[in-house]
Amino acid sequence: MAADWMSSLPEELQDVPLAELAIPGSHDAMSYCLDINSPLVRSESHVLQLLDRLCCCLTRPTIFRWATTQDKTIEDQLSLGIRYFDLRVAHKPVDSSDDLFFTHVIYTHLTVLDTLWSVSSWLDSHPREVVILACSHFEGMDTRRHESFVSCLKTLFGSRLCPRQEPVPSLRSLWASGYQVILSYESPVAERHPDLWPSVPYWWANQRSAPGVIRYLDWKKEGGRPEGFFVSGLNLTADRRYIAENRKESLRTLTYSNWECLRAWLLQQEPGRHAAGLNVIAGDFVGPLPLCSLVIGLNHKLLHRLSGQTKTEKLT
Repeated sequence: MAADWMSSLPEELQDVPLAELAIPGSHDAMSYCLDINSPLVRSESHVLQLLDRLCCCLTRPTIFRWATTQDKTIEDQLSLGIRYFDLRVAHKPVDSSDDLFFTHVIYTHLTVLDTLWSVSSWLDSHPREVVILACSHFEGMDTRRHESFVSCLKTLFGSRLCPRQEPVPSLRSLWASGYQVILSYESPVAERHPDLWPSVPYWWANQRSAPGVIRYLDWKKEGGRPEGFFVSGLNLTADRRYIAENRKESLRTLTYSNWECLRAWLLQQEPGRHAAGLNVIAGDFVGPLPLCSLVIGLNHKLLHRLSGQTKTEKLT
């Protein structure tokens, strides 16, 4: 079952570093619960801020259509097999509380801590599954809020937090220590906390077509894979001009219309430590599109490669 795919991997793959396995990821994982009435994120352009103030009845539906990248809850995504989550954390402007929310142009309904409590609860029921939580952006957060948030994360996940270490551990070593959460924290604050991992590189093409995304990812592969975890993003990006000229479209329609081309490229990929080997592969709408099953299936190629190496070693 996809919900327990890590614990179901063949034994040969249980000793492979997690950074060399093919892992399904969710781009902007929490955008399924965006609040259409929330403020815009402060880093958005002055032009968009002005347009939103003048005619929000036109801008908000458009923002919602193009900022929504997922339609499944985080528990559903976990059960589908997603193990890497792109989580953009922020504090709302003019908010006297310490509540944090997720963002993608606008803010979510759900708070960060309520969501991560759901992740912790799901992990209770799946004790041999491991997740990578990539927290980033942190708009509106000062040092005090960072430290308070980190303290809450440590309390929430406790002994399941895997401290940063080199080389990247395997599933078997994580299981032996009871670790289930690798927490990437894109802030200098991470350096002060051994339970936090550094930012995970994300290969973002910033292209609105599958051929553009593929050209970018193939170009990145030519430079060799990074050390440790890294993400290849299959997600598409539309610029303002395209959105203005295609008012009936949405990120969903754009993603669906490009899926077969992305799928064909994905099926040709392999995980592993070799220069062209991929690790996390993230995308949009991971529920209706079969990203999880395809990425998990790539690990059979790694198993075949390892089996071939073992046979060669025996012959020599």
